[in-house]
Amino acid sequence: MSATHDSALDATIVSINQHYRMAEGKLLSGLVAALKTHEYQFHKTQSMAREFLDALRQSPGDWLTAFLNEYKISNAEGLALLTLSEALLRIPDTATSSQLLRDKIGSADWASHRGQADSWLVNGATLGLSMARSLLSDERGVLHQLATRMGAPIVRNVAISATRLLANHFVLGETIDEALAKAKQGQLLCSFDMLGEAARTRRDAERYFHAYADAIEKVGRSNAAPASHAISVKLSALYPRYEPLQAQHAIPAISEKLLSLAKLAACYQLQLTVDAEESDRLEMSLRIIEHVAREKSLRDWDGLSFAVQAYQKRALPVLQWADELGKRLKRMVGVRLVKGAYWDTEIKRCQQAGLSDYPVFTHKAATDVSYLACAQFMTKSEWIRCAFATHNALTVSQILVWHQQNGKRIEFQRLHGMGAELYRLVTAEHDLPCRVYAPVGGHRELLAYLVRRMLENGANSSFVQQVRRDDIDTALLLSDPVNIVSEQQRPAVTLPNQMFGNARSNSQGLDLSDATIRNSIQEAIDRTKGLQHSSETISTATSSANITKQIVNPADLSQVIGEVTPTSLEDIHQIVRAAKSAQSLWSNSTVSERAQCLELVADKLQHEMLPLMSLLILEAGKTRGDAMNEVREAIDFCRYYAAEARRLMTETALIGPTGESNSLLLASRGVFACISPWNFPLAIFLGQISAALVTGNCVIAKPAPQTPLIAAIVIRIFHECGIPANALHLVPGDGAVGEALVSHRDINGVVFTGSTLTARRIAQALLNDSARPLVPLIAETGGINSMIVDSTALPEQVVADVMTSAFYSAGQRCSALRLLCVQEEIYESVINLLQGAMAELRIGDPSEEDVDIGPVIDLAAKEHIERYLQQRRNDILYRSPLDKQADGHFVAPALLAVNKPQSVVQEVFGPVLHVMPWKSGSLPALIDDINALGYGLTMGIHTRLDSTINMVRALAKVGNLYVNRSMTGAVVGVQPFGGEELSGTGFKAGGPHYLLRFCTERSVSIDTTAAGGNASLLNNFDH
Repeated sequence: MSATHDSALDATIVSINQHYRMAEGKLLSGLVAALKTHEYQFHKTQSMAREFLDALRQSPGDWLTAFLNEYKISNAEGLALLTLSEALLRIPDTATSSQLLRDKIGSADWASHRGQADSWLVNGATLGLSMARSLLSDERGVLHQLATRMGAPIVRNVAISATRLLANHFVLGETIDEALAKAKQGQLLCSFDMLGEAARTRRDAERYFHAYADAIEKVGRSNAAPASHAISVKLSALYPRYEPLQAQHAIPAISEKLLSLAKLAACYQLQLTVDAEESDRLEMSLRIIEHVAREKSLRDWDGLSFAVQAYQKRALPVLQWADELGKRLKRMVGVRLVKGAYWDTEIKRCQQAGLSDYPVFTHKAATDVSYLACAQFMTKSEWIRCAFATHNALTVSQILVWHQQNGKRIEFQRLHGMGAELYRLVTAEHDLPCRVYAPVGGHRELLAYLVRRMLENGANSSFVQQVRRDDIDTALLLSDPVNIVSEQQRPAVTLPNQMFGNARSNSQGLDLSDATIRNSIQEAIDRTKGLQHSSETISTATSSANITKQIVNPADLSQVIGEVTPTSLEDIHQIVRAAKSAQSLWSNSTVSERAQCLELVADKLQHEMLPLMSLLILEAGKTRGDAMNEVREAIDFCRYYAAEARRLMTETALIGPTGESNSLLLASRGVFACISPWNFPLAIFLGQISAALVTGNCVIAKPAPQTPLIAAIVIRIFHECGIPANALHLVPGDGAVGEALVSHRDINGVVFTGSTLTARRIAQALLNDSARPLVPLIAETGGINSMIVDSTALPEQVVADVMTSAFYSAGQRCSALRLLCVQEEIYESVINLLQGAMAELRIGDPSEEDVDIGPVIDLAAKEHIERYLQQRRNDILYRSPLDKQADGHFVAPALLAVNKPQSVVQEVFGPVLHVMPWKSGSLPALIDDINALGYGLTMGIHTRLDSTINMVRALAKVGNLYVNRSMTGAVVGVQPFGGEELSGTGFKAGGPHYLLRFCTERSVSIDTTAAGGNASLLNNFDH
């Protein structure tokens, strides 16, 4: 199935994307100009809003408003309650739920809130929390015994009841039948949302689809026109891979399911609204909505609607698209205009991806202006059916003013549990409906939604929160947002490329949700496929050997990427001598000159990102996302080490006795051998080289034999950016070349990333020659990396992070997850969810944009992994499906059951994950067992317990600990990377101490009295 499109609407989508990351100030100037017409008479709006505001402040308010006003997310107690609300109801075992209560209630200062709220119910709750803290934290005498036998269960039961009470305030019912009954009882006009986050598996998607269909049937049969209920649908709940890179599969699959729901809704003349989600899904969403809207069998139904988020910079162009769609179809298109619900997520994603600007406004007033501009357009549109979802009295008043001017029929919407008082006032004075957005679902499904609502209500910037605060002046709440944004010249959040301040620029990523950029990547890949790299590209200048080796695409064995001439062993001595002869000149250059060379390299890499990505995809089997991130990491290494060298390699004056001048400085060591692996043939290769060069050392770089082509390009870039040819040499070849290199007595240091076994061999080689000076070995090796999950963790989040950590990059990362330890109470549910997610993986040629996992690096790697899996075939729980026709080094991800960490006796460098359950209370013993494996690279922990995080931090012997996130993708300068024990020698790559290993310290002490006395001291002597 494929969706048909209108070319004019396609052109409109292209226009929409021009606003995607437009500069905030530029975009706002256009919105302000659109608003400042004769229709925007703010004095009328302000007068009406003041009446609403005065009435709201005179009303008593409900207990929840008082509760959230007292326990804001900006204070420790509010955050503690937020965590309890998110986790408590889904914890299956009493021991862990009691521990969560001890963590969150026992550590907070509830006494400081006593008697502070306007509600007796909230003050009573505060008193109860104070008493609970005493019961849970006292460890002496009778009270402690009482807490153990009676107190903790009582506190737990009360807390669970309170959380359910809080949840019920925001959720209309656990089932659609219950929600319909409550809507009838409360005389509510609703849009029912069947709660559930994005589907992770096909089973989830089918369950959500049937829940929507069942709700449409029941709501449709219960509706009484003209005031009829509606249904809201999340597209991410209908398909487990609703992602831009999966668009070719997601759009047809979701279109088909949404069309089925729309046809069912049309049978009952029921309104069906598509909810808004993250910005990277917007274009897909519009394609799907257009496909359903064009269905001929639905031409007599105008109930299709969708939500538009005003905080997105593309909001107004999307409304113009909706207007054009309605005009072409000759029927109304419904729009629910909302402020937006994923602001923090959008900001963080954009910063992590290093994109040019944010897809959302960063000032609250800017979002308000955008909302008003969108509302103005909607009220004037002939083809848009208007629904305005807001709890801001000022915004409501402006919409009412426009409604009075043009008379267009509109409706307001509010969230269940919010805004009821405001809309009682609105509907009492104006003949307009207010529809309630009413979530429906069980306690497990509601938790993420509940937290989002608490965040919105408890944020200091929330109008709902501010309206009850005596310290906020009415005039401030009623300020014209147009005037506010006129005074805001800069974004409220630092742009992604400036997030590291003056120290360095952030590397710039590519927005893979933009179809234009994805097409550019494909064009670059196709160009690279057509190139043949000659042997001269990567042979050393001194090499006389004529033996060449073909480099084959590991995803397509019929495709030769290029050829390499390995360095002969006879040439190693001559190359080392050339580097040694260049050492004096290079080390005597200034640190500023060397740092500037690295910054030029970074700029060159940024400019050449697409061809570099292409070669990483074809030579190393990287997916597009992995290739882009590796180029960015290489850029970050250059800029970070340049900044660090300037900081570290400045002569430092030391304090000493009078008459002396004492100073300390860092100096280069000499010639470094840099030996890098194939799994990061650009980032690690370049990171080693740049660290050695910027500290004044000369470098002989040996790339992995599987990936020499990208190394050759890197060396060429270094030379083009000012690094002398004799200061940096490339020696492609196999292990024999590396062995000859590290054994040479004129090598003054070795930096190595690879296997522990090879690191031992290098260490031994450095010690074999008794006449050779002791030189440093800077090694980063592998590990049997583990992740520990307790029953407070959210399984969906766990599985997403496990998939990224264990299987992406084909499991070929030093930091990849090898052992997953899940508390036994949630073990089965996590493993079932994990298997469902593994079933959705796409394994194949990474030059195709929808591929998640490419090949392992070569045939030897594939055979090694498959032999291991054959040996442990009785432990295999699941393997992802694999196209048997694929002609490449592909390995289907595997899940293996073990019963203890000691069962994992080796690191398998591929997409192989071992899983085991662990018993509550045995965490210290589990960590001891993991430590006993001898490795110490990375570890993950998923928990909501601060006490557990602190315990793991204290006991785990690992270089990198990741909490409630994936374990891969360390960022230079943010998560310095490196291990201990069998996993490395420290210091960490990309960290503030790494360059020290490439340097030697030299101190200088001068007796300034030797020339006859200390003149400065004598000048101060009172004769």
